[in-house]
Amino acid sequence: MNLVIVSGLSGAGKSQVVKCMEDMGFYCIDNIPAVLIPKIAQVCISSDIENLALVTDLRGKQMFGEVYSAMDQLIELGIKYRILFLEASDNVLVKRFSETRRKHPLVSENNTVLNAINEERQLLSSIRKIADDIVDTSNLTVNELKEQIINIFNSNKKYEGLVTHIMSFGFKYGAPVDADLVFDVRFLPNPYYDPELKPHSGLDEDVYNFVYSYDQTKEFLNKLSDMVEFLYPHYINEGKSQLVIAIGCTGGRHRSVAIAKGLFDRLKESGHNIFLRHRDIDKVKKG
Repeated sequence: MNLVIVSGLSGAGKSQVVKCMEDMGFYCIDNIPAVLIPKIAQVCISSDIENLALVTDLRGKQMFGEVYSAMDQLIELGIKYRILFLEASDNVLVKRFSETRRKHPLVSENNTVLNAINEERQLLSSIRKIADDIVDTSNLTVNELKEQIINIFNSNKKYEGLVTHIMSFGFKYGAPVDADLVFDVRFLPNPYYDPELKPHSGLDEDVYNFVYSYDQTKEFLNKLSDMVEFLYPHYINEGKSQLVIAIGCTGGRHRSVAIAKGLFDRLKESGHNIFLRHRDIDKVKKG
């Protein structure tokens, strides 16, 4: 049996993951008391269910503490399992709860959403440490999350890649708070000052070609891609599951977009699991 135990922070996207895994042929059960995991696994084995995903988290309150003894029982029964842990940044989780009517399971009259998130993060830290796969959904759309889950489970071997998010942005709108690496490309010639290029973006061929017509641009992209390739194995060895690279120019529409796209194409060609987003490309068309 292919058993996956899904856990993680409230609001991090477990429901979306369950939908995706159902589409992939998993028999999924949400909000399972941890103590029932071995029993359900045995029943499914006897029913010839090959792929099983069980979601357990702090909605089970005190019963969640049984998850570790449940995993010990699985080992005793000879049932192999894999743990998928979902998380997201504090500000993203707060925003998600503010946009829905759902209540965080640890929120009370004396406990705010942010405090509840931090408390939950501490309570789940132990299971996060032993998770086989950790997915940070902070910057993922539903489709990107689905693609990442497929990458993890759509083969018999463990997915060992580092998910990379490349983001272009404008410094005038603030640097991304969740970026691991931030690069400033305002040293490059600016297409904004060319009246014919100003209305376009770094995704348009004329602006893209303008940015890359300069030797310093080509040299910068070469050095940047080399550095990222150098960092990948070291990040993976340290257990990092997601890398956010932010490329910024003044307005986030011309230079940063072109460089982000160039870096994305380089790393994608090398076979990395990578996503590209242009945060400020459709904001006020300056820079």
